[in-house]
Order: sequence, then C-alpha cells, then structure tokens
Amino acid sequence: MDFSEEGLELKEIQRLEGHNDRVWSLAWNPTSSLLASCSGDKTVRIWQRSPSTSSWHCKAVLEETHTRTVRSCAWSPSGKLLATASFDATTAIWELIGDDFECVSTLEGHENEVKSVSWNASGSLLATCSRDKSVWIWEVQPGNEFECVSVLQGHTQDVKMVQWHPIMDVLFSCSYDNTVKIWAEDGDSDDWHCVQTLGEANNGHTSTVWALSFNPEGDKMVTCSDDLTVKIWDTDSITMQAGEGYAPWKHLCTLSGYHDRTIFSVHWSREGIIATGAADDAIRFFVESKDGLVDGPLYKLMLKKEQAHDMDINSVQWSSGENRLLASASDDGTIKIWELASIT
Repeated sequence: MDFSEEGLELKEIQRLEGHNDRVWSLAWNPTSSLLASCSGDKTVRIWQRSPSTSSWHCKAVLEETHTRTVRSCAWSPSGKLLATASFDATTAIWELIGDDFECVSTLEGHENEVKSVSWNASGSLLATCSRDKSVWIWEVQPGNEFECVSVLQGHTQDVKMVQWHPIMDVLFSCSYDNTVKIWAEDGDSDDWHCVQTLGEANNGHTSTVWALSFNPEGDKMVTCSDDLTVKIWDTDSITMQAGEGYAPWKHLCTLSGYHDRTIFSVHWSREGIIATGAADDAIRFFVESKDGLVDGPLYKLMLKKEQAHDMDINSVQWSSGENRLLASASDDGTIKIWELASIT
C-alpha cells in the first residue's frame, strides 16, 4: 500500500486517566474491544470501548496481586488469558471468569524483576525475561498450570523484551547487552538453544535494544534502541515456511537521524506502518519507500507527532481489531487512543 500519496494526520480520540504512576505497557485483546495497561502503581487496568458511544472506560482494576511495578502485559491468542510481568519477580495469569478477572496462576522462578512476557501464536507457550539475564519458556498445561520447560542463559545483561515470531515457534529477546538473540527448539532433543545473535558485528545496535516487532508475514522485523536508531531485518520467508531448517536474519537497513532521544517502543501495523514511541515525547510513523528500489526496500518517515505526551512514551501499540487505531502509554501516567486519519 502506498501511503506517500495520502495526507495523514494523527488525531487524538481519547485520553485515558486512572493510573497514578507511569504507564509501562499496553496490550489490545485480539478477540474483543478490551485494552490492558500496566503501571508503576502496581496495577493493571482493563479498558473497554462502549459500542454505543465508542468511548473507552475502565472496566476493571487488577490489584493486590503484584507488590511492585507491573512492567508488561500480554493477552493469549484466544483473548481469554492475560499475563502480567512484574518487578516483584513474578508473572501473574488472569482469566475473565463471568464478569471479573481472577488471578488463576502465579509463575515464580526469576531472581528479580520480570521485564516482559509473550505468548506464542498458538497459545501453548509463554516466554518471560528478567533483569536476571535469563529467558524462561513455560508450557501451558490443562487447568491453568504452567511448567517451565527451558531456562535460556546467553544474554550478559538485563533482558528488556521477549517476543515470539508471529507464525513459527521461534523466540526473540532483546537486551541491555545491545543484542537480539533468537532461540529455537532442537528438533531431536526438545532443548531450546540460541540459533543466532544479532549484534554490533552484523550491523546490529550499539546500545540497549528496547523492543522489536514483526510485519504480519513474519519475514521482516524491526528493532529500536538507545543508540537512537531503528533497524529493519529480513529473512528468507520461503525457506522459513517450507520448514527447511532455520533461515538466518540479515540487516536490511538502518533508520538514523530521525530520533534524538532513546526509542523505547516500536510496533508494525498490519498495513505495514511502523510506529515508534520515544523519550522525546513524540510518536513517529515510518513506511516502506517505493522510490529507491535499486538498493532494495528503504523506509521513510511518513509522519511525526510532536508532544504526543508530556513525558517519555513507553509503549505504542496498534489495535488488533481496527486498522489505524493506535494506543500509546507514557511516564505522564496517561494512555492515549489515536486514529491515523486522512486529512479532511
């Protein structure tokens, strides 16, 4: 889709207030109009859109479970379970039972702060990562039981984010050690191991990697960093889909000069628009540039929203249900719902 011909603007639809500390992370429910947010105030809020007024309101506050900051939240693919990762070293699993969310399981094992949580595409596996430098893979058992099937050691510093590939059971983690590590199961032994490290030596980042996201097809990945760049990576999708073993990821291009403060969040939309949230309080949108195909696909800045929040933007997340609907979360304690709309 060519966005360059379209005049687009970012319109603020609603500001959601209720958290009384910074908001770290957001997750749209894949099967309903719910949005989850988590905060330094130790709570998770569930926001629901009213069909009649189209405005969001707080449906539930999940509290008195985590004893410290809740850093990350993620819905299972079915939309029935919500996983929340906390600085209290635990990950809680919540289920919507009737009209209430209940904590049905608590995953313990990390030595200290859990920074991120992610479900695989089928909902059969959950990954967590921590300041303890480890990545844990949990298998979902009947009756909301979770069994740790692997503890992955390899990062040399705090692991900031884990993210499953959208199609395959391959796990990606990014870290304060400036690398992205890719983990896969050994077909013969069922052991998980690191199959590739994307670091400075192969055009990787030169400072903390904060986040990563995939395009819908899963053959491209975007990463963002404290080094003020966004990097695009690609893999051989034919080899990948044919199941002919592991297809390595290669650096495609680096977007530099667009950000002058740390980029904390990046998310790739189903339509191919990359959103970033950064410490300069701005949201930026990048799209593939159709012009310079001689050197392969390059990306360009489509739009920049200055002062989208009053403080650092920690998370930008495209809606799983509606195209061009975006939520952002900030150190200013608010969440904003935006629409990327045609200029009328």
